[in-house]
Amino acid sequence: MIADPWQRQRLLDAFPFLHATPEEFRADVFDHVALVRLPVGQLICHDGAQCTQLPLVLTGTGRVYKLGENGREITLYRVHPGESCVVTTSCILSGRAFPAFAVCESAVEAVVVRPHEVRRWMASSEQWREYIFGLIASRLQEVFGVLDAVLFQRLDQRLIAYLLGQLETASGRGIHMTHQALAVELGSSREVISRVLKGLESQGLLRTTRGLIELLDIPALELRAREG
Repeated sequence: MIADPWQRQRLLDAFPFLHATPEEFRADVFDHVALVRLPVGQLICHDGAQCTQLPLVLTGTGRVYKLGENGREITLYRVHPGESCVVTTSCILSGRAFPAFAVCESAVEAVVVRPHEVRRWMASSEQWREYIFGLIASRLQEVFGVLDAVLFQRLDQRLIAYLLGQLETASGRGIHMTHQALAVELGSSREVISRVLKGLESQGLLRTTRGLIELLDIPALELRAREG
């Protein structure tokens, strides 16, 4: 239960669709969710586990990823504030085990919903259904984008596209990221990523130092990322 008016308002602000729900539904939500805080690095769920609660993230970021038999990871998607984990939702609705791993990429604050309420609200609230189905649709598109990149794009193109995408939040042209972290994002190995980066560096497209990748020729990198 969330009784604190300030915490209730935080939930409403993070999930605006709740404003459009009847007052009775919002009261039901406040009565049947609990606030949790998880530290960075906390494992939220592991492959094969049963999902016992659905998180609605208020602050922080969770990462959902697959781990191969060879030990390599690939990130499927991230869960940001105002979002929930659609894999958890599907597992709760279907009764199936969680097919991936989820971990706190930063400290996470969330409210959690029990499976009974997730299913009950799916039957009783149009706004809740629309939120869940909209989230599923956007996540499916995101995951299919990952599959498309892995199956049909060269690794150098995927690496360049990822680095260019990081410029949106970087200061200048420098991206603070290790080769291992890039390998995790792209489902490769650190050795292969290092080899690709070295090739791009020899062409004068970027420069690498410990924990830093500086993009030197952005137009040329953008052209390379679009090559067929």
